[in-house]
Amino acid sequence: MKVVIIFVALSLLWVVALRFVPPPFTFTMLGDLLSGHSITKEWRPLDEIDADMPRAAIAGEDARFCSHNGFDFRAIAGAAYRNAKGGRIRGGSTISQQTAKNVFLFQGGGYVRKAFEAWFTFLIEAIWGKRRIMEVYLNVAETGIGTYGVEAGAIRYFNHSADRLTATEAARIAAVLPLPKKRAAIAPHGFVRRHGNTLARYVGTVRREGLDACLR
Repeated sequence: MKVVIIFVALSLLWVVALRFVPPPFTFTMLGDLLSGHSITKEWRPLDEIDADMPRAAIAGEDARFCSHNGFDFRAIAGAAYRNAKGGRIRGGSTISQQTAKNVFLFQGGGYVRKAFEAWFTFLIEAIWGKRRIMEVYLNVAETGIGTYGVEAGAIRYFNHSADRLTATEAARIAAVLPLPKKRAAIAPHGFVRRHGNTLARYVGTVRREGLDACLR
Protein backbone atom coordinates (compact mmCIF):
# COMPACT_ATOMS: atom_id res chain seq x y z
CA MET A 1 0.00 0.00 0.00
CA LYS A 2 2.85 2.38 0.82
CA VAL A 3 4.35 1.84 -2.64
CA VAL A 4 1.01 2.67 -4.27
CA ILE A 5 0.64 5.87 -2.25
CA ILE A 6 4.15 6.98 -3.15
CA PHE A 7 3.54 6.24 -6.83
CA VAL A 8 0.26 8.18 -6.85
CA ALA A 9 1.85 11.15 -5.11
CA LEU A 10 4.90 11.23 -7.39
CA SER A 11 2.83 10.82 -10.55
CA LEU A 12 0.55 13.66 -9.47
CA LEU A 13 3.53 15.93 -8.85
CA TRP A 14 5.03 14.94 -12.21
CA VAL A 15 1.84 15.71 -14.11
CA VAL A 16 1.29 19.01 -12.27
CA ALA A 17 4.86 20.11 -13.03
CA LEU A 18 4.51 19.37 -16.73
CA ARG A 19 1.30 21.38 -16.82
CA PHE A 20 3.53 24.45 -16.68
CA VAL A 21 6.93 23.46 -18.10
CA PRO A 22 7.81 21.63 -21.34
CA PRO A 23 8.73 17.96 -20.90
CA PRO A 24 12.53 18.02 -21.10
CA PHE A 25 13.02 14.47 -22.38
CA THR A 26 11.17 11.22 -23.07
CA PHE A 27 12.01 7.53 -23.03
CA THR A 28 11.50 7.42 -26.80
CA MET A 29 14.16 10.10 -27.22
CA LEU A 30 16.45 8.07 -24.99
CA GLY A 31 15.88 5.06 -27.22
CA ASP A 32 16.93 7.08 -30.26
CA LEU A 33 20.08 8.24 -28.49
CA LEU A 34 20.97 4.69 -27.48
CA SER A 35 20.47 3.66 -31.11
CA GLY A 36 23.00 6.23 -32.23
CA HIS A 37 20.58 8.88 -33.53
CA SER A 38 20.84 12.55 -32.68
CA ILE A 39 17.79 14.36 -31.31
CA THR A 40 16.23 17.42 -32.90
CA LYS A 41 13.43 19.19 -31.06
CA GLU A 42 12.23 22.73 -30.46
CA TRP A 43 9.30 23.67 -28.26
CA ARG A 44 6.59 25.74 -29.91
CA PRO A 45 3.54 26.99 -27.92
CA LEU A 46 0.19 26.00 -29.36
CA ASP A 47 -0.62 29.62 -30.19
CA GLU A 48 2.49 29.67 -32.41
CA ILE A 49 1.56 26.53 -34.36
CA ASP A 50 -0.65 26.98 -37.39
CA ALA A 51 -4.22 25.99 -36.46
CA ASP A 52 -4.34 23.53 -39.35
CA MET A 53 -1.75 21.34 -37.61
CA PRO A 54 -3.92 20.35 -34.61
CA ARG A 55 -6.85 20.06 -37.03
CA ALA A 56 -4.85 17.62 -39.14
CA ALA A 57 -3.90 15.67 -36.01
CA ILE A 58 -7.56 15.48 -34.98
CA ALA A 59 -8.55 14.40 -38.49
CA GLY A 60 -5.92 11.68 -38.62
CA GLU A 61 -5.65 10.46 -35.06
CA ASP A 62 -8.67 11.34 -32.95
CA ALA A 63 -11.81 12.87 -34.48
CA ARG A 64 -13.57 12.98 -31.09
CA PHE A 65 -10.64 14.55 -29.24
CA CYS A 66 -12.69 17.49 -27.97
CA SER A 67 -15.66 15.40 -26.86
CA HIS A 68 -14.19 12.38 -25.06
CA ASN A 69 -12.65 12.23 -21.60
CA GLY A 70 -9.39 10.69 -22.77
CA PHE A 71 -10.75 7.35 -23.95
CA ASP A 72 -12.74 6.83 -27.14
CA PHE A 73 -14.46 3.53 -26.48
CA ARG A 74 -16.12 3.49 -29.90
CA ALA A 75 -12.71 3.74 -31.57
CA ILE A 76 -11.30 1.06 -29.27
CA ALA A 77 -14.19 -1.30 -30.08
CA GLY A 78 -13.85 -0.57 -33.79
CA ALA A 79 -10.11 -1.27 -33.73
CA ALA A 80 -10.67 -4.53 -31.85
CA TYR A 81 -13.25 -5.62 -34.42
CA ARG A 82 -10.98 -4.84 -37.38
CA ASN A 83 -8.01 -6.53 -35.75
CA ALA A 84 -10.06 -9.65 -35.05
CA LYS A 85 -10.81 -9.88 -38.78
CA GLY A 86 -7.11 -9.97 -39.57
CA GLY A 87 -4.95 -7.72 -41.70
CA ARG A 88 -3.00 -4.68 -40.58
CA ILE A 89 -3.23 -4.18 -36.82
CA ARG A 90 -4.79 -0.87 -35.84
CA GLY A 91 -4.99 0.82 -32.48
CA GLY A 92 -7.77 2.85 -30.92
CA SER A 93 -5.62 5.19 -28.85
CA THR A 94 -6.70 8.80 -28.49
CA ILE A 95 -4.36 11.78 -28.70
CA SER A 96 -4.60 11.96 -24.90
CA GLN A 97 -3.45 8.35 -24.56
CA GLN A 98 -0.65 8.85 -27.05
CA THR A 99 0.48 11.94 -25.16
CA ALA A 100 0.49 10.06 -21.85
CA LYS A 101 2.55 7.28 -23.42
CA ASN A 102 4.97 9.61 -25.18
CA VAL A 103 5.63 11.82 -22.16
CA PHE A 104 5.58 9.47 -19.18
CA LEU A 105 6.15 5.96 -20.50
CA PHE A 106 7.93 3.92 -23.15
CA GLN A 107 6.95 2.19 -26.37
CA GLY A 108 5.79 -1.42 -26.10
CA GLY A 109 5.23 -3.05 -22.73
CA GLY A 110 1.88 -4.73 -23.37
CA TYR A 111 -0.94 -4.59 -20.85
CA VAL A 112 1.21 -3.38 -17.96
CA ARG A 113 2.22 -0.29 -19.91
CA LYS A 114 -1.40 0.16 -21.03
CA ALA A 115 -2.52 0.22 -17.39
CA PHE A 116 -0.03 2.98 -16.54
CA GLU A 117 -1.03 4.78 -19.74
CA ALA A 118 -4.67 4.79 -18.62
CA TRP A 119 -3.69 6.27 -15.25
CA PHE A 120 -1.62 9.06 -16.79
CA THR A 121 -4.33 9.71 -19.40
CA PHE A 122 -6.84 10.22 -16.59
CA LEU A 123 -4.46 12.61 -14.83
CA ILE A 124 -3.62 14.79 -17.81
CA GLU A 125 -7.27 15.06 -18.81
CA ALA A 126 -8.10 16.21 -15.28
CA ILE A 127 -5.09 18.46 -14.68
CA TRP A 128 -3.89 19.69 -18.07
CA GLY A 129 -7.05 20.06 -20.13
CA LYS A 130 -7.37 19.71 -23.89
CA ARG A 131 -5.29 22.67 -25.03
CA ARG A 132 -2.27 21.62 -22.96
CA ILE A 133 -2.63 18.01 -24.07
CA MET A 134 -2.60 19.03 -27.73
CA GLU A 135 0.27 21.45 -27.15
CA VAL A 136 2.41 18.77 -25.52
CA TYR A 137 1.41 16.16 -28.09
CA LEU A 138 2.46 18.36 -31.01
CA ASN A 139 5.79 19.05 -29.32
CA VAL A 140 6.82 15.54 -28.26
CA ALA A 141 5.34 13.36 -31.00
CA GLU A 142 7.99 11.83 -33.22
CA THR A 143 7.82 13.31 -36.73
CA GLY A 144 10.79 11.44 -38.14
CA ILE A 145 13.82 9.49 -36.95
CA GLY A 146 15.36 11.62 -34.22
CA THR A 147 12.92 14.46 -34.97
CA TYR A 148 10.40 15.42 -32.28
CA GLY A 149 7.55 17.88 -32.48
CA VAL A 150 5.91 19.64 -35.39
CA GLU A 151 8.31 22.59 -35.24
CA ALA A 152 11.31 20.35 -35.88
CA GLY A 153 9.27 18.40 -38.42
CA ALA A 154 8.22 21.53 -40.31
CA ILE A 155 11.82 22.74 -40.51
CA ARG A 156 13.09 19.29 -41.55
CA TYR A 157 10.55 18.74 -44.28
CA PHE A 158 9.50 22.22 -45.43
CA ASN A 159 12.30 24.56 -44.30
CA HIS A 160 10.04 26.89 -42.34
CA SER A 161 8.45 27.15 -38.92
CA ALA A 162 5.26 25.41 -37.82
CA ASP A 163 3.46 28.73 -37.61
CA ARG A 164 3.36 28.88 -41.43
CA LEU A 165 2.23 25.36 -42.27
CA THR A 166 -0.28 25.00 -45.08
CA ALA A 167 -3.14 22.52 -44.71
CA THR A 168 -1.32 20.12 -47.05
CA GLU A 169 1.95 20.36 -45.11
CA ALA A 170 0.18 19.88 -41.79
CA ALA A 171 -1.68 16.88 -43.20
CA ARG A 172 1.55 15.27 -44.43
CA ILE A 173 3.15 15.64 -41.01
CA ALA A 174 -0.01 14.12 -39.49
CA ALA A 175 0.23 11.23 -41.96
CA VAL A 176 3.74 10.49 -40.69
CA LEU A 177 2.76 10.37 -36.99
CA PRO A 178 1.60 6.73 -36.76
CA LEU A 179 4.92 5.37 -38.14
CA PRO A 180 7.49 8.18 -38.00
CA LYS A 181 10.51 5.90 -38.38
CA LYS A 182 9.19 4.49 -41.66
CA ARG A 183 7.56 7.53 -43.29
CA ALA A 184 8.63 11.00 -44.42
CA ALA A 185 6.48 14.02 -45.19
CA ILE A 186 8.82 15.42 -47.84
CA ALA A 187 8.33 14.16 -51.41
CA PRO A 188 5.79 11.66 -50.07
CA HIS A 189 4.63 8.70 -52.09
CA GLY A 190 2.34 5.75 -51.62
CA PHE A 191 0.42 5.75 -48.34
CA VAL A 192 1.78 9.06 -47.05
CA ARG A 193 0.73 10.92 -50.19
CA ARG A 194 -2.73 9.32 -50.31
CA HIS A 195 -3.40 9.64 -46.60
CA GLY A 196 -1.94 13.14 -46.45
CA ASN A 197 -4.18 14.31 -49.28
CA THR A 198 -7.19 12.81 -47.53
CA LEU A 199 -6.31 14.51 -44.24
CA ALA A 200 -5.79 17.84 -46.03
CA ARG A 201 -9.40 17.64 -47.21
CA TYR A 202 -10.62 16.74 -43.71
CA VAL A 203 -8.83 19.74 -42.16
CA GLY A 204 -11.61 21.95 -43.47
CA THR A 205 -14.23 19.56 -42.10
CA VAL A 206 -12.67 19.73 -38.64
CA ARG A 207 -12.79 23.52 -38.77
CA ARG A 208 -16.34 23.79 -40.14
CA GLU A 209 -17.82 21.23 -37.76
CA GLY A 210 -16.04 22.63 -34.72
CA LEU A 211 -14.20 19.42 -33.94
CA ASP A 212 -11.33 21.58 -32.68
CA ALA A 213 -13.57 23.83 -30.56
CA CYS A 214 -11.80 22.91 -27.32
CA LEU A 215 -8.58 24.39 -28.71
CA ARG A 216 -9.94 27.81 -29.66
